[in-house]
Amino acid sequence: MSYQLDFSFLTERWPDFVAGAWLTVQLTVVSIALGLAVGTVCALARVYGGTFLRRAVGLYVELIRNTPLLIQIFIVYFGLSSLGLKLSAEVSAVIALVVNMGAYTTEIMRAGIQSIQRTQLEAADCLGLTRLQTILHVVLLPAMERVYPALSSQFVLLMLASSITSTISAEELTATANRVQSDTYRSFEVYIIVALVYLALSALYRLAFWLIGLALFARKRRLGTAL
Repeated sequence: MSYQLDFSFLTERWPDFVAGAWLTVQLTVVSIALGLAVGTVCALARVYGGTFLRRAVGLYVELIRNTPLLIQIFIVYFGLSSLGLKLSAEVSAVIALVVNMGAYTTEIMRAGIQSIQRTQLEAADCLGLTRLQTILHVVLLPAMERVYPALSSQFVLLMLASSITSTISAEELTATANRVQSDTYRSFEVYIIVALVYLALSALYRLAFWLIGLALFARKRRLGTAL
């Protein structure tokens, strides 16, 4: 083998990688926030809703969890365009990621909500808390605390899965890498760089979620329990 690694192109093309990484961060942060909201509402509906609502949410969860993310992205981008609703690649990517994230978050949050003991709900009734106060203070926060490690892992997986949106030309990190390697013909070097950037982003995301967990769940911080 006489292949020589050559990263000289990076001097000229590093702004492209920075822009791609920044779009990846934007896509995933928005998708995580909206997906968490969708998943939390759906989890509450699945636990406390009526029969029709529980079945409707269950159908949504099973439909999304049993189909590839790539197909979901194509349906949003090409399917809606066929119906006359033309969206940009970035907006289509966010919609598909939110729908996908919402389904997985629903099941994670449902597990946390169902772990809340009935006696705690009865105690909230005895204290005169309203339904909304009970949901916010007795159900949601303790439930999220119990499933926070699983949620954090799902958030990082979403960031990594966002690379699939390059297939609809969303100019995130992987799409940027594809363009640079087609211009420079240095595929090996380009994807080594991209792998290192994804590794760095994963580490930053995990650090951020760990810090957020410490801020949100002070009781665990006092006890020194791992989040």
